Amino acid sequence: MATILVIDDEESIRTLLRGVLEKAGHQVLEARDGREGLAVYQRTPVDLVIMDILMPDTDGLEATLQLTREYVDAKVIAITGAQGDRNFLDVAKLFGARRTFEKPFDLNEIMAAVKEMLES
Repeated sequence: MATILVIDDEESIRTLLRGVLEKAGHQVLEARDGREGLAVYQRTPVDLVIMDILMPDTDGLEATLQLTREYVDAKVIAITGAQGDRNFLDVAKLFGARRTFEKPFDLNEIMAAVKEMLES
């Protein structure tokens, strides 16, 4: 069982991901924005972070960069609803995200990426 932090300003996305991740046996922590997510990570280092890119306050790009600079082993999956603009996801990879997905995403693909990253 892994501990996974879901950082997204949309409660419906957090709830959806929490449900499938817990069903797969993982413990899930949640945060509403990058600043809150960084604070949660600092208190409770986790095995994997699923991070939305576009959020108020500290966005996902800034939070991903801070997280991967402070914690070299941090594993981040970046997600975004900014469809048609792969730029956000490309920048997220440059900032340390290991995988990226556009919303709406395929839950099976997300879960496959989670499994792969937790095994690496």
